[in-house]
Amino acid sequence: MGGMIVVVILGLWILSSMIKIVPEYERMVVFRLGRYIGVSGPGLVFLLPFIDEGRRIDMRVLAMDVPQQDIITKDNVSVRVDAVVYMKVVDPAKAILQVEDYDYATSQLAQTTLRSVIGEMELDEVLANRERINSRLQEILDRETDPWGIKVISVEVKKVDLPESMQRVMARQAEAERERRAKILAAEGELQAADKLKKAAEMLKDPVAMQIRYLQTLTAIANEVKSQLIVFPIPIELLTMFKKNAGEIKSGKVVKVVHKNNNTTQSHQDHSES
Repeated sequence: MGGMIVVVILGLWILSSMIKIVPEYERMVVFRLGRYIGVSGPGLVFLLPFIDEGRRIDMRVLAMDVPQQDIITKDNVSVRVDAVVYMKVVDPAKAILQVEDYDYATSQLAQTTLRSVIGEMELDEVLANRERINSRLQEILDRETDPWGIKVISVEVKKVDLPESMQRVMARQAEAERERRAKILAAEGELQAADKLKKAAEMLKDPVAMQIRYLQTLTAIANEVKSQLIVFPIPIELLTMFKKNAGEIKSGKVVKVVHKNNNTTQSHQDHSES
């Protein structure tokens, strides 16, 4: 009885070693007596006990962090850059046969490539051309990992850290640039305002236009000022008109016009001073 139980247990162990279940997102690279015979899966995979060996490969997209790298740019500025690499295995056989550990190999290649690409660029290019850096890294890594059966989908530079001294210098530079733009805008505004005022002055040469503008100004002052006392200037033209009328009255000349039945009679009376 005990021997039967041992045989059953041994049979179950052999059966479990023969039958493997491979998920949809994995493939199994099969070796028979150390020789590669093919890729199996997904589903049930049968292996000969003690003869066949299987290595599972994940076919999903893998996000690999590239550790932060200390890099000196082309203009001798020290920066710290880290990135992330998105990759997937497209050929499981090459990923096993052509490289010992494709994860580690891809990580090391990404670090050296990142230092090489950033080192060929100046700081302003690194900060402004992030998309071009990503494309360049992806192109190099994809070409180098193709013999390993790896497809590099994309590379993204996550962060670029600058020294504190460089950050202060860039902050002063940005502030000076903003002040320059503000002064230019203010000067352009003054120029446009002067041009408009010149055109307005030419239009207001007409006495009627000047009088209308004067009345509008008085209306605006009355609406805005809550005090009952309003002090406003009197145009010189108005004073000149009053002076002329006063001179005519002082000389004793009165002009009277009478309209009657479309017949106009004019009478002039001269009054002497008493």
